[in-house]
Amino acid sequence: MRAVTTLSVVVLASAGIGHAVVSSLDAGIARIDAFKDMKNRPRGGHGMNVLLVGTDARDKISERDRRAFRLGGQPCHCTDTMMIVHIADDLERATVVSLPRDSYAEMPAHTDQNSGRRHGPHPVRLNAAYAEGGPQLTIRTVENMTHVKIDHYLEVDFTSFMRTVDVLGGVEVCTPTPLKDRYTGLDLAAGRHTLRGGQALQYVRARYVDGDSDLGRMKRQQRFLAALLDRTTSSGVLLNPMRFRDVTRAVLGSVRADAGFGTDELLDLGRAMRNFSPSSSEFTTVPIGQLNYQVKGIGSTLKWDPAKAEKLFAAVRDDKPLTEDRAHRSRVPAPVPVEVAPETIRVQVANGTGTVGLGKRVDAALAATGFATTRRPVTAPAHVPHTLVFYDPRWDRSARSLAAALPGSELRAVPGQGPLLKVTAGTDFKDVRRVRFDDPGRPEQSVLRGNEVVC
Repeated sequence: MRAVTTLSVVVLASAGIGHAVVSSLDAGIARIDAFKDMKNRPRGGHGMNVLLVGTDARDKISERDRRAFRLGGQPCHCTDTMMIVHIADDLERATVVSLPRDSYAEMPAHTDQNSGRRHGPHPVRLNAAYAEGGPQLTIRTVENMTHVKIDHYLEVDFTSFMRTVDVLGGVEVCTPTPLKDRYTGLDLAAGRHTLRGGQALQYVRARYVDGDSDLGRMKRQQRFLAALLDRTTSSGVLLNPMRFRDVTRAVLGSVRADAGFGTDELLDLGRAMRNFSPSSSEFTTVPIGQLNYQVKGIGSTLKWDPAKAEKLFAAVRDDKPLTEDRAHRSRVPAPVPVEVAPETIRVQVANGTGTVGLGKRVDAALAATGFATTRRPVTAPAHVPHTLVFYDPRWDRSARSLAAALPGSELRAVPGQGPLLKVTAGTDFKDVRRVRFDDPGRPEQSVLRGNEVVC
């Protein structure tokens, strides 16, 4: 066992992952000529750009799973998810940009793969490119919109997604609010959950758990991808050739890739992921300028903000990070996601200790992270060992959001208290943690690091 372990370490240290293992996997990937006869393409930049497409193909899913995870109905043969994944030239950073499937797009001239008819340029929703012209037209449309040269194409279906999650033993996600979607069958209480393949598919497909529709779904997809990356890099998969083979077979067993995505590219990804941590990845959605952009004959679409989108894709082309430098990232704790905007939560702070000035310090810290404090802290009638949050049950979501900023605090319901929340700082108070509210009604999407969205 010591000899085998030593040999594995030597092989993995020199190649990142076993070359022989990867070479055997390469032969099993379904290939497509995704770049055939493509002309007038954008100039290549630094790093590697992969167009990751999720389709609704479900022909390999058992009837039992179809019923259990609400996968009935006819597939539309279109893209359910679309992301540009940029691997930095130094293999130390991954940038993931989600492209909403309902984005307004100008499709280039092409021949319809179904009817054989020739079409001139015309407006569509972005996901229609796959239905009319498959991977080639999808790549052409994305390149025309982003001016980012796509180096490789990966197409994942429902089956490969479920198998990947299952072979990893499940992926942990956190939700500050309950998630329930009657269309996909998703039903999660607030808190931490380890999702297996079918339930994970429900999580990333759900569109009707809030008023954010596709934008909300993309946020959950980004959170899940960050958690999946964390699970892969922290579970020893990349340091064990046999485990890596099992996981990769699950992923590649039902994916399609361009002809150029072979052994060398898989090794590059393996070397990059070996050094990855959640903070190595960053996620964003292309900035939206208009949420309900009406197009004749198409209906409602999402129109990109041209200036902000160009700035985003210029950073991708130039291989630049979208967030602060790594040294700064490691020093600043990730903000906690909350379900109510802190500026809408009124807070009265009381000092429940004998420490002079503690109430004023807590009040100032809560105000600094966005809460609407009274700026007039008071002295509690008695000392308390634990920090307490008193709230009216009608404002329970606000109370949970406030408690998230006060690690270790206890919630105490007080019927009839009204909208003003009351905090009594106890002897266990240490600090106030930053919080983050993602507004469903705000089209601009922020950039998040992986460590900000994993549990």
